[in-house]
Amino acid sequence: MKLIVGRKPVLDAINSDEKLESVFILFGQQGPIIDAIRVACTKRDIKCSQIKLEKYQSLVKDVNAQGVVAVGAEVSYFGIKEIIDLAKKNPTNKFPLLLIIDSIQDTHNLGAILRTGECAGVDGIILTKFNSAPINETVMKTSAGAVNHLKVCLVGNVVQAIQELKENGFWIIGSTLNNSKFYDEIDYNFPSALIVGNEEKGMRKLVADQCDFLVKIPMKGKVQSLNVSVATGVLLFSIIKSNAS
Repeated sequence: MKLIVGRKPVLDAINSDEKLESVFILFGQQGPIIDAIRVACTKRDIKCSQIKLEKYQSLVKDVNAQGVVAVGAEVSYFGIKEIIDLAKKNPTNKFPLLLIIDSIQDTHNLGAILRTGECAGVDGIILTKFNSAPINETVMKTSAGAVNHLKVCLVGNVVQAIQELKENGFWIIGSTLNNSKFYDEIDYNFPSALIVGNEEKGMRKLVADQCDFLVKIPMKGKVQSLNVSVATGVLLFSIIKSNAS
C-alpha cells in the first residue's frame, strides 16, 4: 500500500490523475486546501472520508501528515529505454536532461532532490535499487507532490544504465570533490545525465570512472560541502542556464 501524506502532496496527486483508492481526512481539519481536496475528489470520483484520530494514527504512524492521507497504487516505474525515448521526444527542452540518484539513503534528502528535479524540469529520474531510500510516504511528503509529476526509473546496475545512456548520445556529469572542475567551467550544450551520490561518502569510484565530466561547486566558507539536495539544485539549474544561452 502506497501512502501519500500532507495536504499539498495529496491535492497534487489528485490533480495529477494518479490512481488513488481513497483519501482520508482527520476529523476537525478545515481550510482552503481541505476544501479543495474534497472538491477534487468529487470531480475524480475518489472516495473521501473523515476518520477518527485512532485510525488516522494507524495509517500515518509518526509521520506529520497535516491531517490528510491518500491511499494509492504502488509507484509505477519506467524502463530505462522508455526514459531515454521520452527525454529525446520532449519538445520543451533544447537538450534532454536526466538525473541519476545513486545510493541516497535519507528519505528527506531523496524527497528534496526529487522536488528540485521536478522544479528544474528534468526529463526523468534514475534511481538505484540497492542501498537507496525507497519512495515512501516521507519521500512523497518531502517532495511536496513532485513524485507525482516525475518519470522514475529503478535500476539494479547503475553502470549498465550509464552505458546505455552513452550509447544514446548522453554525456554523463558526476558531482564529486575529487579530480573535478568547477561546474561553471563546462559548456553543457548536449544531452546530459547528472549523477549525485551518497550523502556521506559521495559518488562511488566505479560510478565516477564512467563519467565524462566531474564537477564541483566552489566553497567560500569554512564548511567545504553542501547538502546533497542543495548541491543538486545548483548543478541542475546551471546546466539549464547553459542550455538556454
